[in-house]
Amino acid sequence: MIPVKVREIAYDINMNPVLLLIDEHELKALPIWIGPVEAHAIALALQGFNLDNPQTTDLLKDILDRLESRLSMVVINDVIDGTYYAELHIWHHGQELVIDSRPSDAIAMAIRTEAPIYLTEKVAQDSMAIKDLLSEEQQEDLKQMLENNHPGDIKKSLH
Repeated sequence: MIPVKVREIAYDINMNPVLLLIDEHELKALPIWIGPVEAHAIALALQGFNLDNPQTTDLLKDILDRLESRLSMVVINDVIDGTYYAELHIWHHGQELVIDSRPSDAIAMAIRTEAPIYLTEKVAQDSMAIKDLLSEEQQEDLKQMLENNHPGDIKKSLH
C-alpha cells in the first residue's frame, strides 16, 4: 500500500471540487472528484475547525471514542468505472473491523482522527505526476505550500 496525504481541495474548470492526494515523495497526485458538501467537510477537517453543530464525521469520531475504538487507517482500495471506493479500518477491543465507505467520508474521518491514508497498488495506477496534472504556476504554488506545510491554503483551478 502507498501512503498519501491530502494536500488541497482544488476546483476544476467547471468549479467542481477535486480532492488531491499526494504521495509521500510529493511526486504524484491522485485527483478524486467529490461533491461540494464533502469538500466542505474535508476543508473544515483540514483547518481543524469545529462547528457548533457537529458534522457527520464529528458524530462518527465521538461514536468511535465512546465505543473505545479507533480508526487505524483508511484505504482507497478500488476504482471501478471512474468511481473510487474506500475502507475504514477500525480497531475495536483487539479486533479489526473493515467498513466500506465513500473516499470523501473516509478521508474526512482520517483527517479528524489523524489516521493514515493509503492507496492500493491498483488505485495508485491512476495517480499522475504532479508536473502532468498542474500548470507550472500551480506546481510552484504547491511546492511553496508544501514547504510552508499549510495544506488547504491554496485553492487553484485545475486547467
